[in-house]
Amino acid sequence: MLSEVLMVSAPGKVILHGEHAVVHGKVALAVALNLRTFLRLQPHSNGKVGLSLPNIGVKRDWDVARFQLLDTSFLDQGCPSMPPVLEQPSGELKEVAGFPEDCAINERLAVLAFLYLYLSICRKQRTLPSLDIMVWSELPTGAGLGSSAAYSVCLAAALLTACEEIPNPLRDGDGISRWTEKDLELINKWAFRGERVIHGNPSGVDNAVSTWGGALRYQKGQISSLKRPPALKILLTNTKVPRSTKALVASVRNRLIKFPEIVAPLLTSIDAIALECERVLGEMAVDPALEQYLVLEELIDMNQHHLNALGVGHASLDRLCQVTMAHGLHSKLTGAGGGGCGITLLKPDVEQLAVEATKQALTGCGFDCWETSIGAPGVSVHLATSLDTPIRQVLDGL
Repeated sequence: MLSEVLMVSAPGKVILHGEHAVVHGKVALAVALNLRTFLRLQPHSNGKVGLSLPNIGVKRDWDVARFQLLDTSFLDQGCPSMPPVLEQPSGELKEVAGFPEDCAINERLAVLAFLYLYLSICRKQRTLPSLDIMVWSELPTGAGLGSSAAYSVCLAAALLTACEEIPNPLRDGDGISRWTEKDLELINKWAFRGERVIHGNPSGVDNAVSTWGGALRYQKGQISSLKRPPALKILLTNTKVPRSTKALVASVRNRLIKFPEIVAPLLTSIDAIALECERVLGEMAVDPALEQYLVLEELIDMNQHHLNALGVGHASLDRLCQVTMAHGLHSKLTGAGGGGCGITLLKPDVEQLAVEATKQALTGCGFDCWETSIGAPGVSVHLATSLDTPIRQVLDGL
């Protein structure tokens, strides 16, 4: 068991192209969002395991001695292979957690995912380790930006490293470092198990993007990395309009059944947009040029119109597109639609004054807006001093 403090971060994700079409077997492109989740793991010898999640108001601790007495065979449900699979949080895990009656569902799921990963990964140690974990995120929860996957990836990376299942890649003089491909595969496997505790039956895209970063292609359950394109600057806007992904997916399916000769070509066209974007990003990985950004803007506009035709737009998203277009910028929804979030591409030659004016106008609509980038690095380990002071202070509990 390592004795030093570990600082880990992992990115969120946005869907660049392929929303809804992916449900019908088409290609989706998912990219790492450089709004990150940060984790601090502090080993100690007080006989306690602590979890602090200031974003959602969780602060819990448990006695290691109590965990030591547990029969943990329930963690192996469903599959004899390693790592074990837990289809849904079991009664035993809920009993171990000891939730108060008024505990919110997102708090319960976050705690259950932590306990599942802690007990599953650390039980190979001679004795379960005493440690404190603090996780803080720049990502809003429930916005379709992969916040739960980034949480699971950070937990998996930190616990595997602390228990010396994988080596700490940080070397003297490094401010930040990443694990080897083989170690990333193990982190991703465990993170997917954490995601299953939270979501039941996730696709695996969110945790894969958070683990590897960059851009990924997803189709019919197959995930592959794209050549790493340059990080693209974007505005990410949260309209804060709640929506049901399940209901929106069902509405597209119903529209396809009702108008097959209209909707099927729309889905085929969205697929072609994703493939063209993949081709352009591949070119940009070798030799980025301004003309390619103009193509990306055209693809964004076309896809947004197609998504409106599928019936997953919303007045708030129309407003977002109008406001950004008034400043010469191009936007589309990302994720399920019906509200939620949108992305706006910022070409390299966009004046900062125009960006600030756009952000101000979007904020004036009641939206939350971040200036960030996509194509970000995946899960990373940090020297504490390499982190921005405000992040370090939050993780230190100051």
